[in-house]
Amino acid sequence: MALQVELIPTGEIIRVVHPHRPCKLALGSDGVRVTMESALTARDRVGVQDFVLLENFTSEAAFIENLRRRFRENLIYTYIGPVLVSVNPYRDLQIYSRQHMERYRGVSFYEVPPHLFAVADTAYRALRTERRDQAVMISGESGAGKTEATKRLLQFYAETCPAPERGGAVRDRLLQSNPVLEAFGNAKTLRNDNSSRFGKYMDVQFDFKGAPVGGHILSYLLEKSRVVHQNHGERNFHIFYQLLEGGEEETLRRLGLERNPQSYLYLVKGQCAKVSSINDKNDWKVVRKALTVIDFTEDEVEDLLSIVASVLHLGNIHFAADEESNAQVTTENQLKYLTRLLGVEGSTLREALTHRKIIAKGEELLSPLNLEQAAYARDALAKAVYSRTFTWLVAKINRSLASKDAESPSWRSTTVLGLLDIYGFEVFQNNSFEQFCINYCNEKLQQLFIELTLKSEQEEYEAEGIAWEPVQYFNNKIICDLVEEKFKGIISILDEECLRPGEATDLTFLEKLEDTVKHHPHFLT
Repeated sequence: MALQVELIPTGEIIRVVHPHRPCKLALGSDGVRVTMESALTARDRVGVQDFVLLENFTSEAAFIENLRRRFRENLIYTYIGPVLVSVNPYRDLQIYSRQHMERYRGVSFYEVPPHLFAVADTAYRALRTERRDQAVMISGESGAGKTEATKRLLQFYAETCPAPERGGAVRDRLLQSNPVLEAFGNAKTLRNDNSSRFGKYMDVQFDFKGAPVGGHILSYLLEKSRVVHQNHGERNFHIFYQLLEGGEEETLRRLGLERNPQSYLYLVKGQCAKVSSINDKNDWKVVRKALTVIDFTEDEVEDLLSIVASVLHLGNIHFAADEESNAQVTTENQLKYLTRLLGVEGSTLREALTHRKIIAKGEELLSPLNLEQAAYARDALAKAVYSRTFTWLVAKINRSLASKDAESPSWRSTTVLGLLDIYGFEVFQNNSFEQFCINYCNEKLQQLFIELTLKSEQEEYEAEGIAWEPVQYFNNKIICDLVEEKFKGIISILDEECLRPGEATDLTFLEKLEDTVKHHPHFLT
């Protein structure tokens, strides 16, 4: 199943999969179809609610037309068996209220029109009745609405699940972890004002009564390069702008910051520091409150903001060449702030920015850097500092979400519901290595989707001897193999090129690719 967003210019697509075996209604009797269709309300009969009921189910044009017809009537959800296809309307349709939650709570999957809450409720009831861990996978192109879908799922569980014995603290922390992670891990891109620039898998732990009692977050591949560079029309991570716009005067003075984002080199690369659709001041208030809810002390918040400020100051470090063309720091004021905010010696920091350490035969040698090398070292330090801060932040949130009853006997009866909100795939004219990794990850998810739905279902039909019409689909395993195959895949070739003696460049890597995979049907240079 390949969903091409450009065929639907008014919105973008995500798919949400719940863990049950795919429905076989497409191959059932006419009676089943009639029963299912008769349950639909007049308005929800626009197109078909489930693509397995589509008469011309092998036609991509018919598939897109059905989506378009429903989208024009503000029906953004459509099923493919157990899969939910969602088209982003880019506006609030008022379909996530408490009333809507109650409508989908405890009812059969096909009793009510397609909705994200139906997937959420089905997964939760399976977890309760079967006592088996469940997972919901959300994938799609950048800007498709994946992050918003994850928040709506968490909201559904927070509102409809029984309250844990120790109150709603766990539920509050699960919900409040979102604005914090979004502030530090999301950014405005060309596609989306709140694009996740990292992958997130969240476990929500439920006790035997079905109440949420804990959680854990895994993060993947933060887009570190965004800290020092943004494409035209894009921004750095939200937290920088939120701090400058919403931070108290005393806080900014203590951090040595000005309220104007134009003053910082790392915030102006994309030339859109201010965005009318984003209210950084209000978002800062939300983040500040969320940090308190998830157990950050004032000292920890102060340390966190000091590191955020230090990244901005690092971007404003400038160098000049001395008589020997070696780089020297010229912005002493920035260096002074950095030493205080990072808690390091000024001489040590200066040396790290202008020299590299070489260890040869057990002896340490300091080699001076030229201007280009010093700028690269400065940016590398900024990326490393921010990346480690994000890792620490996730670990801190996990400590807050961890169940306090983990030692009790009842802990053994907990079950887990996982939510995977992966970064969106994109294709640019020039793709970074990080974007290559993101797109590869989405190919692996598509492969998993094929294995769990199309392939396994068709194999079961064959094993049971059921007469049916095979569904043709593109198996993207050939794409994944091109990237990951041992000794012959793109990543293996890149590793080999980076490790070989001699000077390795983009051109030598390209030549190696040409020699190894030039005959692959999906490779083009």
